[in-house]
Amino acid sequence: MAAEKNDLAAVEKLNEGFSRIKRELGKVIIGQDKVVEELLIAILARGHCLLVGVPGLAKTLMISTLAKTLDLKFSRIQFTPDLMPSDITGTEIIEENRSTGNREFRFVKGPVFANIVLADEINRTPPKTQAALLQAMQEFEVTAGGNTYRLNQPFFVLATQNPIELEGTYPLPEAQLDRFMFNIFVDYPTQDQENEIVRTTTSAYSSQVESIMKAEEIISLQDLVRRVPVSDHVISYAVKLARATRHTPDNSSFDYIKNWVTWGAGPRASQYLILGAKTRAILHGRPTPSIDDVKAVARPVMRHRIVTSFTAEAEGITSMDIIDKLLKDVTE
Repeated sequence: MAAEKNDLAAVEKLNEGFSRIKRELGKVIIGQDKVVEELLIAILARGHCLLVGVPGLAKTLMISTLAKTLDLKFSRIQFTPDLMPSDITGTEIIEENRSTGNREFRFVKGPVFANIVLADEINRTPPKTQAALLQAMQEFEVTAGGNTYRLNQPFFVLATQNPIELEGTYPLPEAQLDRFMFNIFVDYPTQDQENEIVRTTTSAYSSQVESIMKAEEIISLQDLVRRVPVSDHVISYAVKLARATRHTPDNSSFDYIKNWVTWGAGPRASQYLILGAKTRAILHGRPTPSIDDVKAVARPVMRHRIVTSFTAEAEGITSMDIIDKLLKDVTE
């Protein structure tokens, strides 16, 4: 009973912290409230994000500012065609021991040893280098020279992709895309927001961002997310929504799924729908998620997990169109 009271108090505290984080980010980032919320959901759910948006939308600034408000170590890796796996994970160097005179190997940690890692334009580097980062994301560790090194916790990777200029890129395979909890689309600001952006960024004004949380608090909140209770009917809806994207012999999916979808979302989508719903609920001060929370995270969870068919592409149908139809057609 005492543990439940402590958890409810933690939920209230997180709801206050969420408002303060948005307020601090608002000093630097104009608009993009939905993107900020989805980033925080992913961090607290121990997930990773793929951010898609054209250049100049302050993606890097948003992540570095978020790291400051959470008092986390931030590193940025600019992915290029000549980037090697050791440039991310680190490398062993030969060093002379001054006391013995012997030469020894010493591991120099790479930029992946941070709390928030921004993988800028991940599709610009070859698959071998992409895989090195994705292993760290999944296992939370790096292996070099036969030794295994644990990564700092909390550990969150945010990879960006530019939807234009696709010449000379190496698109992430579906199996690797599936490792990202969310695929977040960053859209252009509204005219009023753009007016405010231009006004603040072309003046001498510079804002100071305060730290709201520490790493230890974030780790305890990640544990809290796992303890959040979920009703069976909410789990059932999330599974039903994910399964509706597949056309398998035991699944009577909608006709448009058979026409427009080559591969549907796997079981990881169901897991992330529930984890995302749980995290969204406590961010908003509610002790348990509802079906509305599942619907709210459905687009970023499933956007990159649905492979559309040639028919869909010919008709101009995107995975987002399919998700929007499913949200209307799948009953609670």
